[in-house]
Amino acid sequence: MYGIQGYEAFFVSAVVFAMTPGLDTAFLINKAISRGRRPAMLASLGINAGVMVHTLAAALGLSALLAASPVAFSVIKWAGAAYLCWLGIESFMTKRRSFASLSVSTPPVESPWTSFRTGMIANLLNPKVILFVLAFFPQFIEPAEAGSPLPFLILGATYAAIGTVWYLILAYFASALGTRLMTHPTYAKVLDRVSGSIFILLGAKIAFD
Repeated sequence: MYGIQGYEAFFVSAVVFAMTPGLDTAFLINKAISRGRRPAMLASLGINAGVMVHTLAAALGLSALLAASPVAFSVIKWAGAAYLCWLGIESFMTKRRSFASLSVSTPPVESPWTSFRTGMIANLLNPKVILFVLAFFPQFIEPAEAGSPLPFLILGATYAAIGTVWYLILAYFASALGTRLMTHPTYAKVLDRVSGSIFILLGAKIAFD
């Protein structure tokens, strides 16, 4: 089918991979708890838009060139680490209202574009995604079609669709916990610190992995 072999096996494998906790999962849950349901859902769309960008790059051969260049790979790796650390620092710098108003407050307002963008950038700057697309997708592409972008794009769209459904489910349930915590004055203050720490740790993981 369109140069793809073993599509059913790919689909099952993609479901397992999508549900396996990783940097994107940690990022999304952190976003859901600290910012709320809608930002997390938009971030999930951004994450999987990033998957499609990686897929397109792989289809065009750009990812292979990037993975073969230690300098370029390191630049993306450290840029991703710096971006996540900045998100963490930003959480530490968030200013809250008084405890009285916090008792009926909601998570900090974040624009739809900001939510989408942070998810997409976090995914694009994760070098492991580049290697995953290059190592995993070709196993399900017929050798004769290895130079065609269509099989890559179909597999990428499938993986992104699966990831979107799974992350939307995660965002829904994780945000329910976050909403309850954010309405408590003490938890709201601590949650910013915890959220910031998680982003910084994610950045450190990328930098030193």
